[in-house]
Amino acid sequence: MSLITFSDRLSKFLMVAAATWAFGLSILVMGNIIGRSVFESPIYGTAEIVAASIVIIVFLQAGYAIRSRSMLKADFLVVHLPEVVQRIFLAIGYLLGAAFFLMIITGGWEESVLSYVEGEFEGEGALRVPSWPARWTVLIGSGLAMINYLVLAYIDVFKPNSLDSD
Repeated sequence: MSLITFSDRLSKFLMVAAATWAFGLSILVMGNIIGRSVFESPIYGTAEIVAASIVIIVFLQAGYAIRSRSMLKADFLVVHLPEVVQRIFLAIGYLLGAAFFLMIITGGWEESVLSYVEGEFEGEGALRVPSWPARWTVLIGSGLAMINYLVLAYIDVFKPNSLDSD
C-alpha cells in the first residue's frame, strides 16, 4: 500500500470518526437541554466534554480537509501565471503548511507526554476530563495533516499521473 493510499484511507476514517463524535455530542447537548428545561436535571459535565471534544474533532478532520482540498485557498492571482510558476507557488504553500503542522508537533510533544504521565485534567465543575486525549489528537492530526500536505506537493508539483501517460 502506498503512502498516498494509506493517507487517504486514514484521513477518511478519522473524518468519519470525527463526524460520529460530533453527532454524539449533539445528542449529549440535546439531552442536556431537554434535561434542564423539562426535568430540571441537566447532564452534569456536558460543558467540559464539549470543550475537550471540539479540539479533538477539529484535528481529526484536518487531514481530510487538506487531502480533499477543502482548506481555504486564495488563488485568484496565481491562476493567471504560467504553469511552472503555479507549481512553484503550490510547492511553497504545501511546504509552509507541512512546516506549520511540524511546528505544532514539535511544540506540543513535551506537553503531551507530560499530560499523560502526570494525569492532567481539565475542568473544575461536575466532571474532570483528562487532557491527554485532546493533546495527543492534536499531535496525530497534525502529523497526518503534514503528511497530506507533502502528498499534495508530490501530486500537484510532480504530477505523477501525467508522467505515466507520456
